[in-house]
Amino acid sequence: MSGKSAYNPFNVLRQRYRKILVFFASVLLGLLWWEIFLPRIGLKRLVHQTRNRRLRQTAIRFHNLAVNMGGVLIKVGQWLSARLDVLPPVITEELAGLQDEVKPERFEDIRQVVELEFGAPLEALFEEFIAEPIAAASIGQVHAARLRRPAAGDEMAESRPVVVKVQRPNIEKVVETDLAALRVVSRWVEWYKPIRKRVDVPALVREFSSTLYAEIDYLNEGKNAQTFKENFLDVPDVIVPEVHWSHTTRRVLTLEDVRAIKITDYDAISAAGVDRTQVAQRLFDIYLKQVFEDHWFHADPHPGNLFVSPGAVQEDGRTGFSLVFVDFGMAGKITPNVVSGLRELVIAVVERDGARVIKAYQLMGVLLPGADTELLRQANERAFERFWGKTAPELMELRQTEAVEFLEEFRGLLYNNPFQLPENMILLGRALSILNGMCTGLDANFNLWQSVIPWAEKLVKAEGGSQWKIWTTEAVDILRSLASLPRRTEAVLTRLEQGRLEVRSSDLSRQVQRVTRSVNRLTAGLFFAALLFGGVQLYLAGEIVLAVGLGGGALVAFFAVLFART
Repeated sequence: MSGKSAYNPFNVLRQRYRKILVFFASVLLGLLWWEIFLPRIGLKRLVHQTRNRRLRQTAIRFHNLAVNMGGVLIKVGQWLSARLDVLPPVITEELAGLQDEVKPERFEDIRQVVELEFGAPLEALFEEFIAEPIAAASIGQVHAARLRRPAAGDEMAESRPVVVKVQRPNIEKVVETDLAALRVVSRWVEWYKPIRKRVDVPALVREFSSTLYAEIDYLNEGKNAQTFKENFLDVPDVIVPEVHWSHTTRRVLTLEDVRAIKITDYDAISAAGVDRTQVAQRLFDIYLKQVFEDHWFHADPHPGNLFVSPGAVQEDGRTGFSLVFVDFGMAGKITPNVVSGLRELVIAVVERDGARVIKAYQLMGVLLPGADTELLRQANERAFERFWGKTAPELMELRQTEAVEFLEEFRGLLYNNPFQLPENMILLGRALSILNGMCTGLDANFNLWQSVIPWAEKLVKAEGGSQWKIWTTEAVDILRSLASLPRRTEAVLTRLEQGRLEVRSSDLSRQVQRVTRSVNRLTAGLFFAALLFGGVQLYLAGEIVLAVGLGGGALVAFFAVLFART
């Protein structure tokens, strides 16, 4: 094989880097053209009318790129699909269907990874290792296996069935390459003021990078599984696999095989005599326990990570069951202020109190100072009026136009207000969204609202014991305001005496400035169109020199429109 045709990992990584940059450069150039230039030459209506279609096409292009390239891009798409605080619904909805399922690696390459990690042949480590993977994702793939039968006197009496999660070869270099490209893109995006004002993109990339690096360290995933197991030691109907640390490294994770009936295999669950309604309710309760008691949660509850294990037949004739959790690569911790905010939010939802919802947002730190809290309160209360208490089927029966209009209104409010959610809040929101869909699949009449009420009652009782602390805090805040009042009043009176007190009404001046800018932009836009058209005609007529001159003038007019002061 010649040197030119030989496989070169460096060239492959360089091509990945370029493809990612070229894709995002094309997106940003399109944004520049449609969202900045065209509105400034009077085509704002056209921009508005085509926006959703253009955004959907961009999301579809990214979806296809992620599927073709794999690696980090699939994770990016899944992560972006939950960023309702940053992206419009038309994009998040398109990316929501992006599945982390890719073509598996060759078994020989997987064998090599395992043997390099342990410095021993695969046959010396496992009595049996099935070549066909159970599942293959962007970071690694999972194989069924059996640990080699231990020597006499070993604490493990017999060979055990296990599942072995193995990272793809060179995945760390792929991750580093993709993240390097995304960091460059984040710096490009910083030049676009509307995005820069609303969100700290480099910070978001840092958050995503941190989450991803944690996910590709299988020692970290093993520790997460152990933490989850400890949190549910006293809960007999929750099964968590044991970690076999002797067969675990940063790139290989070996767990007890606890697979049972997949949670979306509804026919099999019913055939086993298990009540699916009970499964849905129990699953939801377990997640509320993780949030409000453990302050630590399994962040990836997709159907491949949850199973139902049938148990003994109970007195009422129904079959008991346990819920099985696997795959702890994504886990989230909930800080005390977020726990307080979530408690407030649950109580507010049950009481249908829009103002209390705002207080919950503020406690969680997700609502930045510039938000229109009154508009948010109104939106929350309208949501309660229209949708509170309805099950998923009842919501589906609503007039489509009503539901779409309200969703657009509320999500638009979220998108346009200065929200920025911390990474763990994004993970929690994504997990609960998947969970709600899963519970509805198990039980079409699953009622989220009714499921929350018992927890709300419990939280209200717990809140009563600490109410004096809340009153004390509020009293201190009032005293601080009163203490600063004389000083602030004196400052106002001093300005009044010195003739420096100003009452500003900037509406008229802003309108005059807006009209002036519009006229300037329209004029420059007309010059641009005229010069460009004239240049094209001269070029076609063979007058190359004059055509170049007019083309240069058109370019100047273009930048005059593009960089006109807003």
